[in-house]
Amino acid sequence: MRKVRKYVVKAAFKDFLPQKSDFEIIEESIMPLSSQEFLVKAEYISVDPYMRSFAEDIEVPYDQFGFQVGKVIESKNPEFPVNCHVVSHSGWQDHVVLDGSSDDMFGIKPYIPDIGNMPLSLSIGALGMPGITAYLGLLEICKPKQGEIVCVTSAAGAVGSLVGQVAKLMGCTIIGFAGSDKKVQVLKQEFGFHHAINYKTTANVKDTLSKIAPHGIDCYFDNVGGELAEIIMENMKEHGRVAVCGAISTYGMGVPRRKKPNTRVSVNVESFSFTQWDWPRQREALNQLKDWIQKGTIKAKETVTNGFEELPATFVAMLKGESIGKAVVKI
Repeated sequence: MRKVRKYVVKAAFKDFLPQKSDFEIIEESIMPLSSQEFLVKAEYISVDPYMRSFAEDIEVPYDQFGFQVGKVIESKNPEFPVNCHVVSHSGWQDHVVLDGSSDDMFGIKPYIPDIGNMPLSLSIGALGMPGITAYLGLLEICKPKQGEIVCVTSAAGAVGSLVGQVAKLMGCTIIGFAGSDKKVQVLKQEFGFHHAINYKTTANVKDTLSKIAPHGIDCYFDNVGGELAEIIMENMKEHGRVAVCGAISTYGMGVPRRKKPNTRVSVNVESFSFTQWDWPRQREALNQLKDWIQKGTIKAKETVTNGFEELPATFVAMLKGESIGKAVVKI
């Protein structure tokens, strides 16, 4: 009888960074498939910031959730034949039995990715949830126009790196914030950002931003929240648009202290989730991103780690800002 290994979060994360001891690998038997079921062997599993955010509202123990892509090795469902690949929100497990129904967290049905001959890992990165989030969050919430100034935080990450590149294609001037000189270099040299700022070493972020954008910022794609978000918000133009994607700097802090930004102008601020758009719209986003990546117009950078046992460490490294682009684990 086949076995499945999966990660269970057995202890609540006490601080921002989880500990390896918070996780446990358990092994379970896989029962014979029923009608419409199919068995997927994971090939890549994702680690993402939302896993830390959502953890604060879930009672332990729970199976670690997340996106993965794998190959169908047994099937009783004609829509998912043997040897096809499937993306699903099935968590950190090396095998999973699916029946085509939606997951409980996001309501996403398993689907066969359309990525051509590109790396399979992109289907849970630039051609998956992060890509959808970047593309639709920028274009539908920020609505950048040619000639405008777009600012993005966590700019070297899975979402931020795509936001900046897409906004540049729209004819905008891009300002990216990152947490290391290496990332600043990548933003400029590989992703083509016009300006990149290391917020950890810059003496006065507010003054630096004012010099780059003396008349203010039109669009801000916020991935971090906290003090940096407050500084950027204070430099928004009248009728500026802010897409609040995440607040990684506040995760693990309980209810963080929030200060009303001193914007002095009217600014539209909207938080969002990729799930607010239906699958046809998400598919449009993926098709456009696929076209850009195939043509080399946009670069999809990844940090790939090998080994199922490395998932917790890779998760922590991503939260610490040690990865560039999308962090994934090859199983």
